[in-house]
Amino acid sequence: MNQAVAINVNDAITESPLYNLQETSEEQVNALFAACRSANQDLRKYTVSERCHEVHKVLDYVLQNRDRIAARICEETGKTLTDAVVSEILGVLDNLEWNIDNAPKILKDQTVHTPITLMGKKSRVYHESLGTVLVIAPWNYPFHIAMTFMMSAFITGNSVVFKPSELTPMQGLLEEILEASPLIRNSVKVVYGTGITAQRLVAARPDKIFFTGSCATGRKLLKQAADMLIPVDVELGGKDQMIVFEDVNLKRTTAGAVWGALTNAGQSCTSVERLYVHDSIYDEFVAELKAQFDALVVNAGDKGDADIGAITADFQLDIIKRHVEDARSKGATIHTGGMVTGEQGKFYLPTLITDITDDMLLAHEETFGPTLPVFRFTTEKEVIEASNRSEFGLSASVWSKDLERADRVARALVCGAVSINNVMLTEGNPALPFGGTRSSGFGRAKGAEGLLAFSRSKAILIDKQSDKLEPNWYPYTQKKFTLFQRLIDALFTKSPVKLLKLAVIGMQLESEAKKPRR
Repeated sequence: MNQAVAINVNDAITESPLYNLQETSEEQVNALFAACRSANQDLRKYTVSERCHEVHKVLDYVLQNRDRIAARICEETGKTLTDAVVSEILGVLDNLEWNIDNAPKILKDQTVHTPITLMGKKSRVYHESLGTVLVIAPWNYPFHIAMTFMMSAFITGNSVVFKPSELTPMQGLLEEILEASPLIRNSVKVVYGTGITAQRLVAARPDKIFFTGSCATGRKLLKQAADMLIPVDVELGGKDQMIVFEDVNLKRTTAGAVWGALTNAGQSCTSVERLYVHDSIYDEFVAELKAQFDALVVNAGDKGDADIGAITADFQLDIIKRHVEDARSKGATIHTGGMVTGEQGKFYLPTLITDITDDMLLAHEETFGPTLPVFRFTTEKEVIEASNRSEFGLSASVWSKDLERADRVARALVCGAVSINNVMLTEGNPALPFGGTRSSGFGRAKGAEGLLAFSRSKAILIDKQSDKLEPNWYPYTQKKFTLFQRLIDALFTKSPVKLLKLAVIGMQLESEAKKPRR
């Protein structure tokens, strides 16, 4: 029998209670999946364009209610208001609009090449829905990830079971938004709970799982899904690098580094966690970074005029403190920050750190907080090797006036995305795929690849109904065998009369196919 477990959701900064949730029982999970699978049968009747029309209703609702939605995001995450509006609201609107505009042509039936050996036939690829998919989202971008994944899945023709993090569930908000379209509301279900509920959801055998979160949780989910052969796409975090060569504009590049490391208080899987600066500009670069760090406003509950918000999860704050203290104890230089602030201790001051050695946690583990470790380098080869030593491989940025060098380095980095002379900007283009390599996960979201990830390709070959027998059908004869050998020679020759040879052999094969075995 399932025991109801209360989940307390608190204000991210004051920690005052907001509401309570209950763990979702196994029976409730099974009922949700049954409803979604039934809804999927109805959803299949709608075209991609019709589904996009429904998503446009959701886009309009978000646009009209963005201030209220942003306030709710800030309440549960502790983000600054600008972080909520730009990274969550704008990001969602941008992605939904791109999908609406592009999904019909990406998901339409495709006519593909048919080889000359299959002359007279037609080949197509259909992109069909998977069925009912499970999306499990993290707490750092609870609105953006929820909306972009759910709507991408719906546009592709899937019904969706969506589980937000129990830390930032925003109970009722997503359901309210989905009500803008009765078809979407019937096809997309939101379910609440902890990892216990997540295990029950996986056990219900969704047709595919899309998970964003920690490596540890991702590994557990993959093990459970593997036993049932459920396909999974995972995005598991990163230790993203920013590589700065000696020919950059100092003011612009340091400003990019500060924002790239500290946006959303560093609680982004693609935030800059390793900054490599060329030795010739290193000292000047660090001095400018410190000046910009010291000018930042740390606050939340603001009116759009604060830079750095709170740390959402208490356990994450513990990780940040442990990483910084480990570095400090091993000789790192803390130029600014390195401590908790605020009445409730929910803010961690932006922290600039140098003299990082290989034995420090900051050098390897994902910190996921407002810290910026800075490293020196001298040669291109050296920085590429240092950069690629990480177990992670999500995204990176390369900064140089020499675009050929920047492109060369971008190609050499083992990661899923690279911004050149900008930071975290691949995510700003909905047409670009998002995903990583190594311990950062596999699979792609967003862009054409992201939509196709929610579909399965079906190969179609169309022939005419006639009395014609295929040459490769039985019976096999010595004459056929000889003709097939000649066919292979003709197919893979550079002869100017190749087509003529193929036509002659083809007619001989067709004639032979009509004859019974002698």
